[in-house]
Amino acid sequence: MPTPRSRWLALAVLATSMLMTILDGSIVTVAMPTIQTDLGFSPTGLSWVVNAYLIAFGSLLLLAGRLGDLLGRKRLFLAGVAVFTAASLLAGAATTPAILLLARFLQGVGAALATAVSLGILVTLFTEPRDRGRAIAVFSFTGAAGASIGQVLGGILTDALTWNWIFYINLPIGLAALVLAGYAVPADRGVGLAAGADVPGAALVTAGLVTGILAVVTIEDAPSAVTLGLGGLAAALLVGFVARQATARTPLMPLRIFRVRAVAGANLVQVLLLAACFSFQVLVALYLQQVLGYGATGTGLAMLPAALAIAVVSLGVSARLNARFGERAVLLAGLVLLMGALGLLARLPVRADYVTDLLPVMLLVAGFGLALPALTALGMSGAKADDAGLASGLFNTTQQVGMALGVAVLATLAAARTDRLRAAGVTEAAALTEGYRLAFAVGTGLLVAAFVVAYLTLRQPASVPDGPARSAATASA
Repeated sequence: MPTPRSRWLALAVLATSMLMTILDGSIVTVAMPTIQTDLGFSPTGLSWVVNAYLIAFGSLLLLAGRLGDLLGRKRLFLAGVAVFTAASLLAGAATTPAILLLARFLQGVGAALATAVSLGILVTLFTEPRDRGRAIAVFSFTGAAGASIGQVLGGILTDALTWNWIFYINLPIGLAALVLAGYAVPADRGVGLAAGADVPGAALVTAGLVTGILAVVTIEDAPSAVTLGLGGLAAALLVGFVARQATARTPLMPLRIFRVRAVAGANLVQVLLLAACFSFQVLVALYLQQVLGYGATGTGLAMLPAALAIAVVSLGVSARLNARFGERAVLLAGLVLLMGALGLLARLPVRADYVTDLLPVMLLVAGFGLALPALTALGMSGAKADDAGLASGLFNTTQQVGMALGVAVLATLAAARTDRLRAAGVTEAAALTEGYRLAFAVGTGLLVAAFVVAYLTLRQPASVPDGPARSAATASA
């Protein structure tokens, strides 16, 4: 049995790994102009510095979660951190676009292996409701605030050193995580490949997610026929995957997990929530740079109050509120605050004053620090011990899908609105602002939909059929 000290050390390792992978998704954005100049990327090719990571990360999460159940979650976590760390070294040393893109894809593979099993490890380590609530709050904070921290750190490293250091910084972190995880994370044997080695199902879901994410990230650049074709192929592959899971003797993703209202509802809410909130992260940064003229470091610092507000709420009060009022009530309250934040952004002026127009938004984003820990507890509720990795992989997969869809769709809406206004003779700043305002209004609508789904589906967390396991939500309510 792990000691209390080793459990909290294990949480620190899991949270650090999570922070490292989330940072890597955002830290690169502020360095992309420098990377383009140094390595000779074309404007279209440059987007694949982000897309290569996103495709590998998002498409492998579900498969990685199940492999954790079969082969052992600690083993898969260590493998993921090792792959991610080695790929970071390759990325930092890249001298051509091809090498950097290969390294970014491998980083995504490592991130998927480590992230997919992290929640599964966490919920098996912390079984007491109050401790589990605190642990989930810490873990959720690293994901919620990581993108903001990444933008600040990326700007500082790029300005003070070179872009290579946005990747090299992962080396000491990754090596320390490997050493500490070997000591603090308890070993588990897994149930063995024979218990769920659904190779056809794995091929279908991985191909379907790769194709679907590829369709999303090419919306802006590819012809509409290509995007629609990729989307149709992705849908066909995922339908085939569901059909396979309904008939396979050892399914990769037992469909019984979706019979748990809390699990199914929480994953749908997460897609809507992340689609709205990750677009906030990206589009506000673009507004600050393209309309208000902020630099890379200034943009990161301007976004910092949001990260601090999330930290105070998620680490300071969310666990106590969840224990007192229940995860559902706290989630709904967080969604209301986020609606207020995006609603204010939908009225953003062209010449905004940071203190009066943007700082209130950054503070209202604290609602994310309420919503995400509660949603994470609900998303993991009812999972059997043998399915903890599966539930973790599923929850992380819907997280990536939500972020990818939100950025692609809302950024496309903003760009289309801006182009129409430019053609009508509107000034550049005004056209950009109107485009962002439309995106934020749509994002507000997504949060309203998330609120309705949460209200209707997350009434009573239940256990997974054929293997009840008490959820954090049920135990602490």
